[in-house]
Amino acid sequence: MQASNRISTLLSGGSDGWEVFNRARQMMAEGTDVTELTIGEHDIRTAAPVLQDMHRAAMGGHTGYASIPGIPTLRDAIAARVTARTGVPTTRENVMITPGGQSALFASHMAVLDHGDTALYIDPYYATYPGTLRGASAKPVAIKARASDAFQPRAQDIAPYAAGAKSLLINSPNNPTGVVYSRETLEGIADVCKEHDLWLISDEVYDTQIWEGAHISPRALEGMAERTLVVGSMSKSHAMTGSRIGWVVAPEPIIEHLVNLATHTTYGVPGFIQEAALFALEQGEAFEAEIAEPFRRRRGLAYDILAAQNVVGVVPNAGAMYMMLDVSATGLSGEGFANALLDTHQIAVMPGESFGSAAAGHIRVAMTVDDTAFEAALNALCSFAQTLATKEK
Repeated sequence: MQASNRISTLLSGGSDGWEVFNRARQMMAEGTDVTELTIGEHDIRTAAPVLQDMHRAAMGGHTGYASIPGIPTLRDAIAARVTARTGVPTTRENVMITPGGQSALFASHMAVLDHGDTALYIDPYYATYPGTLRGASAKPVAIKARASDAFQPRAQDIAPYAAGAKSLLINSPNNPTGVVYSRETLEGIADVCKEHDLWLISDEVYDTQIWEGAHISPRALEGMAERTLVVGSMSKSHAMTGSRIGWVVAPEPIIEHLVNLATHTTYGVPGFIQEAALFALEQGEAFEAEIAEPFRRRRGLAYDILAAQNVVGVVPNAGAMYMMLDVSATGLSGEGFANALLDTHQIAVMPGESFGSAAAGHIRVAMTVDDTAFEAALNALCSFAQTLATKEK
């Protein structure tokens, strides 16, 4: 007996991109002290008042089946938040609650793709994207954004792949690069979607982590609300990663189909978690800014350290909790550098190659340890890169 092709080909026979992360975790399990700058996990836990409200809701009896689209008050709160931030009128009928952003990504693609449809996505990409598309029985096609363009995807690069495709997945603020797509970039993407009748799936889970400029949801652009599905989550904005609560904002007919999908898969999200998410949203933008502030601060620390050396390059990041660094001057690939850094300094970062070929020669650094440890790790990383570059010469 064999597993299905659908499940056995999620990785298409290739790497899942997590080798360095897994090796670091194994070292930690064996007692090695590793500074972990790999995954987007806050160094703070979910705020105590949010957990207290979750406890209140659970003890109050909200432990049975919850409404599958999501409890009405939470859907209303998300709709109001989206309306206020984008100017696009949004109601609960446009909102579906999901077990986290990853579930929302999968459900969104299931809603718009048929078996064998071509689904486009931008490289560099979050590591799960290709497998998510294969899981939805689509044919994933990556379109490279260029480091020379600061990883802003260009409409003229997308257009040749759009004919015959069904969807395009984008992510801004971007994981792994920290790039926030400009209005010009998004308008170019919107034009391609309209010209080629593409569904646009916009992963916006980092929308509260903006360090420069502004976040623009493509759903707010002319003619895009009816063809855009937006993925959101409480994970990054409210440090609720383990609570697994996210959402899809989409046209009403799509939400109706997503409710049917959830009925036959997840059967909704626990009510006491939804109540806690509602409580967290009700704390407003000041609370979201408090969650984001450590990453803003560490970004400043990182820029100071990087400005004092000339080996490691930095992709200008305007958002998210990551920095993408160019280590090609060391003569190593991103993967080679990450492994060597882990072996010599017990500092774990993600190779750029984990996020696609466009990020080769780069590493992704998550700003997710306390300031002192972050500064020490980044100084050690730069010193190590300098040593390698000197040997390379």
